[in-house]
Amino acid sequence: MKAIFLNLSAWMVLPFMDAIAKYLSSDLSFFQITWARYFFTVVFTIFFMFLFFRKQLKFSQNIKLQIIRGLSLFFANICFFYSISVISMAKALTLAFVAPLVTTALSPFLLKEKVGYRRWTAVLVGFFGILVVIRPGIIEINLASLAAVGTGCFYGFYLIITRKLHLTDSPLLTLLITGVVGAIIASFFVPIVWINPTPIQWSWMALMGIFACLGHILIILSLRYADASKLAPFGYFEIITNLILGYYVFSDFPDKYTFIGLFIIVSSGLYVFKREYYHKYK
Repeated sequence: MKAIFLNLSAWMVLPFMDAIAKYLSSDLSFFQITWARYFFTVVFTIFFMFLFFRKQLKFSQNIKLQIIRGLSLFFANICFFYSISVISMAKALTLAFVAPLVTTALSPFLLKEKVGYRRWTAVLVGFFGILVVIRPGIIEINLASLAAVGTGCFYGFYLIITRKLHLTDSPLLTLLITGVVGAIIASFFVPIVWINPTPIQWSWMALMGIFACLGHILIILSLRYADASKLAPFGYFEIITNLILGYYVFSDFPDKYTFIGLFIIVSSGLYVFKREYYHKYK
């Protein structure tokens, strides 16, 4: 029960980071916002880890995979922050929910896992859900929607690498390295689009980093009490907070096609989780 509470708390917190990013995108570049997300997340993560978990810090046993993981999440964040600067948070998150399906599709090639016809069918159904949301040929496809799908693809690859690193490195170390990689890469390019933030915007960016750090710390703490495969389906709870913030802060409410697509994608994802859990514990 403690694991579920911590995990659900994480998915209640993280959409606040997205809401701040969308709010700031009206005046700042999505890339500058991405930089701020990583910079402040690293600052608060280092403070938190050295304050409470200093003895658990050990150097990575697989630094190459850590860097690749960091890059995957970095590109996922860029795609997502760009997408929510144009379309609603709910629509962007719905399309990003393709991540578990991407993980399943890539696992036979990258993890050497056997995927049966039932999970392949679920993957195809999930991608059909994306088509329902985007409706190609009926409405014009915009870059923001494609970026949201790109978020799911990068995040799916990120999940695969996380599975590999789970066997060698601690989750706290992985969190820190992922943030450092994103902060360093973003710092090289952010001067190109830099706009001097106001003191209030700096405060919002710092708060965004706090929400990101807190959300991921809660996820890590939840994994102390339950296996990741058991907690994975609770990630879909994020859409509830996302919908509430989108409606009350930005007056955005998804159309019926987004809800239909969401139902299809989430149902497919839950089925994949169920089958993976069955094969792992049967």
